[in-house]
Amino acid sequence: MRRTPLLLAAALIFLAPNAFATSFTLPIHAITPGAIDPAVNQENIASTICVIGYTKTVRPPVSYTNALKFKQLSGSYSRYGSTNMKLFEEDHLIPLAVGGSPRDPKNLWPEPWGDTGATGARKKDVLESKMHVMVCAHKITLQAAQSIFATNWYQGYLKYVVGK
Repeated sequence: MRRTPLLLAAALIFLAPNAFATSFTLPIHAITPGAIDPAVNQENIASTICVIGYTKTVRPPVSYTNALKFKQLSGSYSRYGSTNMKLFEEDHLIPLAVGGSPRDPKNLWPEPWGDTGATGARKKDVLESKMHVMVCAHKITLQAAQSIFATNWYQGYLKYVVGK
């Protein structure tokens, strides 16, 4: 029966949504602990990450990120049960907008898009924008913002976006 894994996954999401969020919202820390760009620091944020368009200047090409995403989905991130690359964004755990390393595989992971439910790349994108604004307005340090993503971005989302 081909539908069994899908039905099991749906049941797990319905019965234990927090377990699903924890399991698939965060990357596998041993593989993707996050990495920072040594060229970005608190003293130079005004000439790096706080410059409009900065991330476009450091973002790796899609050919690089797609090859890495496929490798990860076929190997270390096979827990997702799919190599359909359209279901995932190859995301920087520590975002480029707060000084994450652009090309280090320790900072890149296949994050589920998560169009519905409590998890997914779209929610992380909201936190990324919020942290970028806060760092550039000197309301949070660069290191503190980086730490939020490296430890548990979802908890940061709940605190800084949802207000829990």
